[in-house]
Amino acid sequence: MPELPVAAWVESAVEFLQQNFSGAFDTLATLLLQLVNATYTVLAGPHPFLMLAILTALAWYATRRWTAAVWALLGLLLIQSMQMWVPTMQTLAVVIVAVLVAVVVGIPLGVAAASSSRFSALIRPALDFMQTLPVFVYLLPAVFFFGIGVVPGVVATTVFAIPPAVRLTELGIRQVDHEVVEAAQAFGARPRQVLPDVQLPLAMPSIMAGVNQVIMMALSMVVIAGMVGGGGLGSIVVESVTQLDIGRGFEGGLAVVILAIYLDRVSAALGERSKVSRRGRIRAPWARAAVEAPATGETAKVA
Repeated sequence: MPELPVAAWVESAVEFLQQNFSGAFDTLATLLLQLVNATYTVLAGPHPFLMLAILTALAWYATRRWTAAVWALLGLLLIQSMQMWVPTMQTLAVVIVAVLVAVVVGIPLGVAAASSSRFSALIRPALDFMQTLPVFVYLLPAVFFFGIGVVPGVVATTVFAIPPAVRLTELGIRQVDHEVVEAAQAFGARPRQVLPDVQLPLAMPSIMAGVNQVIMMALSMVVIAGMVGGGGLGSIVVESVTQLDIGRGFEGGLAVVILAIYLDRVSAALGERSKVSRRGRIRAPWARAAVEAPATGETAKVA
């Protein structure tokens, strides 16, 4: 069987991109670095105890349970007592930027995939490839294009976290009852009005579940990105492994676990709240009538 020079093809493609799009990569690196720095400034600027209060209040607002807020406060206080507050905020800043970019890219792709079966079939192999590719492989092209530091970590994290946003957005829109869509059209909705006024509000629980998965995947990748100078808790864990510092490595890992549990509980609670109030987000009267018509069995009339 003939040997295919896949490695040579990949190297040629990477070299071509670097030679012809180096300016675009530099611009993207500058933009991402500024976003991360601005986010970190917002998180680390206030006094740690003030930020503790804000994060605890956010946990209560999302869950509406005092027990969840108390556990969040205790976990954050433990991070502060271990002197891990600054690297935790660095990690949180990277996660926020990566999740924001992944959601901004992933949700429109999911909407397009739900609207076109052809596009869905085209993008599905790419999503499968992105989800099954070993996470360390993401770091190689990122480091080659952006060098060592925070930016390759953000890029690798974003690419790794995009697939759940695309898949669950597509799934949520496709699961919207076809009778609801037909009723909306019967009530006089234009094609461009059905998606934002009916389908997206009803698909919001699935979309929020995708955001939750994006956050979890981004956080797991951020720790691995510490190997390329991504900073934050990932760098502490990597340094502890190389120096055989078991105690500090355990503290860094414990801070990662606390942050992961906090983000998971808050995002999951927001998703549950969206499931309860999804019909309340439908503002247009005709859209509300279209949603209620199939449930009541009424026959819709063309407006």
